[in-house]
Amino acid sequence: MMIVMKETATEEEVEAVIENIERAGALAHPIRGARVTVIGAIGDVEQDVSVEGLGLEGQAGVDRVVPILKPYKLASSQITHGERTVLDIGGRKVGGESFALIAGPCTVESRDQMMQTARTVRDAGATLLRGGAYKPRTSPYAFQGLGQEGLRLLAEAKAETGLPIVTELMDIGDIDAVMEVADVVQIGARNMQNYPLLAEIGRSGRPALLKRGLSSTLDELLMAAEYILKEGNPNVMLCERGIRTFETAYRFTLDLMAVPVLKELSHLPVIVDPSHAAGRRDLVMPLSLAAAAVGADGIIVEVHPNPDEAICDGPQQLRSEDFAEFALAVGRAAALAGKALAGREPTLA
Repeated sequence: MMIVMKETATEEEVEAVIENIERAGALAHPIRGARVTVIGAIGDVEQDVSVEGLGLEGQAGVDRVVPILKPYKLASSQITHGERTVLDIGGRKVGGESFALIAGPCTVESRDQMMQTARTVRDAGATLLRGGAYKPRTSPYAFQGLGQEGLRLLAEAKAETGLPIVTELMDIGDIDAVMEVADVVQIGARNMQNYPLLAEIGRSGRPALLKRGLSSTLDELLMAAEYILKEGNPNVMLCERGIRTFETAYRFTLDLMAVPVLKELSHLPVIVDPSHAAGRRDLVMPLSLAAAAVGADGIIVEVHPNPDEAICDGPQQLRSEDFAEFALAVGRAAALAGKALAGREPTLA
């Protein structure tokens, strides 16, 4: 359930409600907004822990108690009383009126490739720098990433450009090494329901970019996000990256309807990945423009100085020399939804 505190509620009254919830064996998740504090109270069904009978309605400082009927309690839009979550990643906003442009190579291949791409996307106004040090591949014989060396090169790129790093974590055994470099931990589509991994990322407190599974429903995506949120980590971004359907004309079906629906169901920022959905460079621009116009909080795209020689996913990576023009076009589309790219004011010019 959701306990909405009065605007005049004191910190002592808020703490008293939290203590009552925790004394009953339930979890309390306070969310302090600009005017109102909301407390999410979650019982454990399996242990028969309920918060229904605590009588919180009459407690000092409580305005009202609202039941949350969705199975994803903390990801639900009800929990924030209408306010949307805005993440601050290295001083860069994701969500609200800010549109995040996350860009970089599919995988870290070499120092020259990584540094050249990092400078290119920085100069074009990218918000965050993406790059895979560890790569999940369908074939066990395909390139799996540079691992520790890839992380070192990502750290060097961050030091030079100032761009926060987004990189994927596949294995709990690599969590310490990845956390030393990553400002945002990416959970790939194949790991969306790797619940032990999600819980570890939740306990880390590090912002997470959670990609939708190839055949997952939106409810399943939100329940996966709940595993991270439940551990006390509120910094979660949802990512639509294409789902499997009956269509064979392209790699995946980019479910752009998921953007407004997720924003109705949840308060979390919604990012779109047109690169992996399309699998084709020529489709990335129109899909990116559509994602921005439909209200996404950002896109994550792949960029490479020479895609024809890329180790993996070359056909879907944008060419470095085309990225500045791409960023300008996406910024104009984002302005249609009232969002500014990389701290700029929305403009349709």
